[in-house]
Amino acid sequence: MSSDDISPAGRAGRPGTGGKPGADGGPGITGGPAVTGVPGTPASPAVTGNPGANLPALRGHNAALVLGLLRSAGEQGLSRLELAARTGLTPQAVSKITARLRAEGLAVEAGRRASTGGKPATVLRLVPGARHAIGLHLDRDELIAVLADLTGAAVAVRRAPLAFEAGAGPVLDTAAREVAALRAEAGGPPMLGAGVACPGPLDHTTGVLHRVTGAPRWDGFPLRDALAERLGLPVVLDKDTNAAALGLAQGMPAGAGSFGYLHLGTGLGAGLVLGGSLYRGPRTGAGEFGHQTVQWDGPRCGCGRRGCIEALCLAAVARGDLPGAAEVLGAGAANLVELLDIDRVLLGGRTVLENPDGFRSGVAGALDAQARARGRTAVPVALARGGAQVVADGAAELVLAPLFGGGSALRGGAGPVVAGQETRSG
Repeated sequence: MSSDDISPAGRAGRPGTGGKPGADGGPGITGGPAVTGVPGTPASPAVTGNPGANLPALRGHNAALVLGLLRSAGEQGLSRLELAARTGLTPQAVSKITARLRAEGLAVEAGRRASTGGKPATVLRLVPGARHAIGLHLDRDELIAVLADLTGAAVAVRRAPLAFEAGAGPVLDTAAREVAALRAEAGGPPMLGAGVACPGPLDHTTGVLHRVTGAPRWDGFPLRDALAERLGLPVVLDKDTNAAALGLAQGMPAGAGSFGYLHLGTGLGAGLVLGGSLYRGPRTGAGEFGHQTVQWDGPRCGCGRRGCIEALCLAAVARGDLPGAAEVLGAGAANLVELLDIDRVLLGGRTVLENPDGFRSGVAGALDAQARARGRTAVPVALARGGAQVVADGAAELVLAPLFGGGSALRGGAGPVVAGQETRSG
């Protein structure tokens, strides 16, 4: 791997590496223990008691806070005083952090802001092209690959046919070919790693797939590690719906609340953001929305049971009854709202995109009926942004989000462990 293919941490000292500490006396951008790290990402520590007990991790966390604010500010940027006010850090600490970010090429001074008194403040901005991440969506019959900059925007996209049920060999070959082509088309930009999203169930902490519905030969396969070896990049693996939900959550304002992302394509699943945080469950089992039984004597599902909502939805789609599929999806959405009291429902997936208004109105009708029966306001329904790329964009965010302090947003067990990155404790 070339020097361009490493995270900012690769060029800054880390505890236990023998390197020199960062400018503020702590480690580089990925300072502190790599708890569940992504390349170039600080582990957001759970601080209890004396914060000085884990000072390197706190310093890495502080750098992530600053980067996150610069990312949110966009072209407008922020001054050092504004960063200090919003983070609660001292101006001196912010100056040290921003000097390090500028040295790493992640931030740049971009003019001065008019002042009502005193010296005009220098504005800092994130440099979107300083690093990139790959996002891979491995669907059952198609691969979508995106190259995302630090803002999460896709700067290049590739699509290719895929036979996921054919097993590891063909899938790894296709993924390696498309990622190589994507990077070559973009001129070989510096990479942080690759986020990979595919059908579940799987274990995101080990990167191992379980009994994927309709693709039993994947059971027990270490896809994350295998892809890391083939791609020559650190890799994070998660379910397709989790990746999509994480990406969608990044674009929402703080305090936006909870939502369920329902993805209807070659299968049916959900990604859950509860209290502003992605919820996976301790075994990555949350969001298996499609396998709730709603008809005891219903059609046989690919999982082996009968009457799963996925089987009913896909059967309606197969016979051309999209209003019927929307009605079934609406019944499931109403169950989800009843169970979790979420604030909104987002819809996506290729089948939804074929009839977006029909699915939105069908699900909204079910939630309206539920609200009337309960004497409350209906939960709003909307189409998820991102269209057909929503999962691939979210897969890239699996790598990007922790760089900006999003690591703490991963609830329900440990965050994603990264293959292809050595981890050391502080």
